[in-house]
Amino acid sequence: MKKLRVLLVDDEIMIREGFKRLFDWEAHDCQVVGEAADGMEALAQIDSLCPDIVIMDINIPIMNGLKVIQLSRIKHPEIAFVIVSGYDDFSYCREALRLQITDYILKPVDYEEFGSCIDNLKISLFEQRVAAEEPAAQEERTINGLTRYLQEHLAEEVSLSVLAEQFHLNPQYISQLFKSEIGVGFLTYLTNIRMEKAKKLLLSTSLSIAEVAEQSGYGDYRVFTKVFKKTEGSTPSQYRRDFLENNA
Repeated sequence: MKKLRVLLVDDEIMIREGFKRLFDWEAHDCQVVGEAADGMEALAQIDSLCPDIVIMDINIPIMNGLKVIQLSRIKHPEIAFVIVSGYDDFSYCREALRLQITDYILKPVDYEEFGSCIDNLKISLFEQRVAAEEPAAQEERTINGLTRYLQEHLAEEVSLSVLAEQFHLNPQYISQLFKSEIGVGFLTYLTNIRMEKAKKLLLSTSLSIAEVAEQSGYGDYRVFTKVFKKTEGSTPSQYRRDFLENNA
């Protein structure tokens, strides 16, 4: 796992220096990438650096830490926040819980306790990333299965409903998957691979146009000819003839 990027936010420079000098970030697979001394600076640094973890005091100038977290959550919901405060106040703790703060540590900081907090946080962030990657990996496996099926059944009648039945998926989901994973709609993709198959057959076999049409998934060669001409700019016969003349 790559090193976690940490932002330190405290208006006291000695506190920030203490975190940098007295805690072994390297041993916990972390690196301090920035600092901030007030709420506005913290927001700017969060936007600029996109840290994995923000270690933050509540009582900082211009904008308190809880407000910074509230605003940051809008654009950066994945960032983990650890409150380090001198206030052992239930109202602060309650608000921190509402904002889903990862941990609430009191000053003076016990660095052994803080180390345990960071290690637990690493595990949590790793699990979150794995959970976030699983749907993407599943979608990639699904689209690979769909396209492989199309290639293997190109001569057959294939539609979204056929794929939905074969893969036990919603037709609309399959349609959206083609657009998000491949960048084109299902029909555009299907037409494209059928035309590629037809061109290959036209140039490498002596099959009739009707036979090429059938093997490319078109039961009616007239429909095939119309689609081919629209896609390639010439009829299948002309396409084959031009190739043979150019390679005579």
